[in-house]
Amino acid sequence: MNLPIEGSLDYLAILILMLISLVIASVILVLNKIMGRVPNEVTKKKYDTYECGVEYEGDAHQQFSVRYYLVGIIFLIFDVEVVFMYPWTIVYQTYLKSGPLILAEMGLFFVLLLGGYFYLRLRGALSWD
Repeated sequence: MNLPIEGSLDYLAILILMLISLVIASVILVLNKIMGRVPNEVTKKKYDTYECGVEYEGDAHQQFSVRYYLVGIIFLIFDVEVVFMYPWTIVYQTYLKSGPLILAEMGLFFVLLLGGYFYLRLRGALSWD
């Protein structure tokens, strides 16, 4: 009975990489357990807020306005849409030779993006007042 050796050799490299990664992870965990230090003392200063050596003022748990999070989410949405434009710029010259459909697709994308932006402006989502 002939066993296909070539197929099993393809997975040998993956098996070796998995073994190497397990050995490295195990060695790091063991070294951390041996050389790591656990602090014993429990003091009030240990649980204080610390930032750049400046004494803190007030409570560290502050409430932020919902608008802060809203602007952050809006930024993420528009940022992801800009990331979608990158592959389009890479293949622009190639697909432009086959027809102007790529311009229509990107035009529609820009119209939708600007529509979302104008909607947010009209709703006042980007104003802090």
